Amino acid sequence: MAIEFRGVRFAPLRDLTVSAPSGAVIGIIGEKGAGKGALLRLASGAVQPEGGEVIAAGERRYLGPLDALQLSPVDLLLLEHSLAQHDALVRARALAGIGRLRSGGSTVLLVSHELDLLQSVCDEIWWLDAGALERRGDPREVLDAYRASIAEKVRAWGATLKSPLLPAMRRGDGRAEILSLETLGADGNPTAVWQSGENATVRVTVRYHDAVEEPVVGIMIRTRIGLEVYGTNTELEKVSTGSCTAGVRMQIEFAFRCDLCPGEYTITAASHDADGTAHDWVDDAIAVAVTDSRYTAGVANLRANPKITSVQE
Repeated sequence: MAIEFRGVRFAPLRDLTVSAPSGAVIGIIGEKGAGKGALLRLASGAVQPEGGEVIAAGERRYLGPLDALQLSPVDLLLLEHSLAQHDALVRARALAGIGRLRSGGSTVLLVSHELDLLQSVCDEIWWLDAGALERRGDPREVLDAYRASIAEKVRAWGATLKSPLLPAMRRGDGRAEILSLETLGADGNPTAVWQSGENATVRVTVRYHDAVEEPVVGIMIRTRIGLEVYGTNTELEKVSTGSCTAGVRMQIEFAFRCDLCPGEYTITAASHDADGTAHDWVDDAIAVAVTDSRYTAGVANLRANPKITSVQE
């Protein structure tokens, strides 16, 4: 093996046992504090473990984020976010250089947050979590699992956020007032982040200052650049709101499956008459983000299922 970690302890790493062969590019991922930098410092020989041993033969070279990309032949090359600040041409040359090193039998340990880059260049991924090796193996499988873990944590974080009503524009004749606009997750609790594919709800709370007969309450979802994604209202959905007297407070929930691509969206809400006369209309009043375990382009997450039926020469 080009490098081997045997029961290594060096904060935050704990009892790390893993090895990399010659002629392999290993991607190393993990959240802040997972131990990625510590692993590279140990691999470089700059520090010694508190316990266990690091076994490496031959010449070693460490390159940090600001170091010149020195890619001449070496037995063990350690890259810590070394491509992050370079332009496309330099990166392309560097990736070609890494390929030549691999072909020549060099081992490369590459720490990066650019998951697509790692998937395209690495032979194996090591996922560190809180100083331990969470998972290792095929780049696509490990990176998919890592993306899913991050998406779950982002979703949980979203449940801790508040979404104050801050409309970009507000208009209406004042017969009603939208008091709150909430985005709820599948568990029914408020969240500022939806998981793509989960059952989501937009809850609108309206107070009527004057009597209104059959008010129409609706919502509109837009992208952050203003593209209208989806809109509906009680009239379109054939839900009667009845006669609302002065002082009545009404809460309407619009439930749907959130088949949106990852990204940032805004929610608009309104109460108006059937002819469109607005009582209260709040444009882009709250923001909601959508996360997922994998990237999809566009707005609608249609969850295509590709199938190859024939190949002809």
